[in-house]
Amino acid sequence: MAADNIEQNPPNPPSPPLGFFYNIKLFVFCHGILQLSQLLVSGYLKASISTIERRYGFTSQKSGLFAAFNEVGNTVLIVFVSFFGSRVHRPRFIGIGAMIASAGVFVIALPHFLSGPYKYSGFMNSTKKNSSEICQTKDLSNSDWQGQNCSQQDAIVYKEVFPILLLGQLLLGVGGVPIQPFGISYIDDFASKRNSPFYLDDIRIDRDDPRWIGAWWLGFLVAASFLFLSSMPYLFFPRTMPKQETTMNKQHSPELERGINVEKSKPDQMQELTLIQFIKSFPNTVMRTLRNPTYLLVVLGQINLAAMLAGLATFMAKFIEKQFTLTASFSNIMIGGVIIPSATLGIMTGGLIMRRLGLSVRGSALMCTVSVLVCIIFAVPLLFLGCPTQSIAGLNISKQNNSSDCSVPCSCSDEAFNPVCGSNGVEFRSPCHAGCKTAVFDDTTRNVVNYTDCGCIDLQSIPSYAVPGDCGSNCTHLLLPFMVLSSLTCCIASLSQTPSFMMILRTVTPEYKSFALGIQFMLFRVLAFLPAPVLYGKAIDTTCILWGEKCGKQMACQYYDLDKFRQRFLGLQTFFVIGGLVCFFLSFVVHKNTASKQRHINQQKSLIKKEDTHINQPLCEVQHSS
Repeated sequence: MAADNIEQNPPNPPSPPLGFFYNIKLFVFCHGILQLSQLLVSGYLKASISTIERRYGFTSQKSGLFAAFNEVGNTVLIVFVSFFGSRVHRPRFIGIGAMIASAGVFVIALPHFLSGPYKYSGFMNSTKKNSSEICQTKDLSNSDWQGQNCSQQDAIVYKEVFPILLLGQLLLGVGGVPIQPFGISYIDDFASKRNSPFYLDDIRIDRDDPRWIGAWWLGFLVAASFLFLSSMPYLFFPRTMPKQETTMNKQHSPELERGINVEKSKPDQMQELTLIQFIKSFPNTVMRTLRNPTYLLVVLGQINLAAMLAGLATFMAKFIEKQFTLTASFSNIMIGGVIIPSATLGIMTGGLIMRRLGLSVRGSALMCTVSVLVCIIFAVPLLFLGCPTQSIAGLNISKQNNSSDCSVPCSCSDEAFNPVCGSNGVEFRSPCHAGCKTAVFDDTTRNVVNYTDCGCIDLQSIPSYAVPGDCGSNCTHLLLPFMVLSSLTCCIASLSQTPSFMMILRTVTPEYKSFALGIQFMLFRVLAFLPAPVLYGKAIDTTCILWGEKCGKQMACQYYDLDKFRQRFLGLQTFFVIGGLVCFFLSFVVHKNTASKQRHINQQKSLIKKEDTHINQPLCEVQHSS
């Protein structure tokens, strides 16, 4: 009798050894922290582009390549994620990947420790600060003027910096491969269906100086440490765990009263293939997916918007900095505090509209088309809302004092870059190029507050002088309307994200749904996130009117033609948005025609079925009567 009782009511199995980590809510929390760490790294990297460019003398095209290089490792490996799926220990792969990404961020900060102190233009190992920057008529050797200590070791380090940065980005991309797809699939497998969508230097220049770079490397060390710490819990999560809804509804399931049911994810069609079969079937599966016209057009529309986003994320802060003569930190605050929240609001609003209206595929296509069209209407005025290039002596205006060679006796270095603003409102590359012979120092800080006796500034009866720093922009009042229009543009464009994503999910067969999403993200990287920053950087480089020099080598651009900068940068963004509009509109037309043809076919089938029924009915009656 006792044995029967034991047999009918078996004791509960012992708790698993790491019971604390057998909790999908804890996994969701850890995954949120990890993705926050990723966003911190990504955001800080984009914000540091202009600073790194200035520090190591990169062109904008080179900076764009650096910003996009993490997509190389990501693109190569992301295809195999759909194959491995639940075959591997997903939490452990996520943790190891995050550690690799953390190592990549540490590598990005490494050049700071290899290249030594920052030696900005005009820096000299001199007791009297800035004495080398004023006009001196005596002959000076080139090494005195350069003051850059152009040793062979420095040259070697500068050559090695860019490959080191690319290596860091490559590791960052490789490490990020398993985080998103494995994390989402793990949550989807073991969370309840109701909750699953819900879870888803010592430098004596200040920050206003155009040569300022700041401690750019420090943020990477903080972000890398945060990313490493957030990767640790994943090493302790189990490969599988109790499904959340079975735990919640345990009293309603007789089978689960006998113990904890560990439910594994159901493999889709791709999961049933071997690696060799997967590789062989990959080209045919890709072509079969891309032959779906609605899917292809929606993905192309998303690619255009992704290319626009890639350029905005990489160079928008630099654009605001140059266009309105602001500091890099303030420009990044504008991006992080205004543009990004606007885009987030647009994504959330698009999702709410989809949920409230219950839009079909056709309705989603129409919503994407209208939102992108309105986005273009707000984007076009931005092409004309900006500042003209400031007056720069020797570049867009000739030097004054009746001579274009007034600074020749000063023997100014071609590498000098320490902008000063003359009392006549004209900007000069350095006090030497302004012909200033005297520097006035602050008694407390020993910083230069004024340059006097400037031979290239002719104000007749008014004494000529120049103050450190650029002359600034005369149109800072345009910053507010520019940011308002930019925010509206990003918000309205973001309305299309959720409906376009749902269109993809609803236009592919269920067995190829995960594979179609993998192809979508692969095309994003190959056609948008990889080439777009380089293309934007190349367009920006074409607007440079004065390149910097250091040790006889070309460095970062010092002055841009701001009108061309604005027209080409924002014009390229408008071009991609128009491309997205065309693709979404075509997807609406194609799906409408496809739906009409399908309705016509269904009507024909219905008529044929009725005719068959009408023809067969008398025969049945005859047979019945007989």
